[in-house]
Amino acid sequence: MNDQKLKRRITPAEREALKVFGQVKTEKAVSEQEKAQKAFHENRERLKSLRLAREAAEKAKGT
Repeated sequence: MNDQKLKRRITPAEREALKVFGQVKTEKAVSEQEKAQKAFHENRERLKSLRLAREAAEKAKGT
């Protein structure tokens, strides 16, 4: 078979659909990244406050 017969052109509607769905996938990935970043920072702040409280309690106990 001829290779040119196997190639199919993308219609304008298909091109538009690919563009829209590509944007949705990108936005979803970004929002998942933002959620992960937010969870990481919240956890870090929580652990930091626990550490500072523990150090303050140890310092108060020592004096």
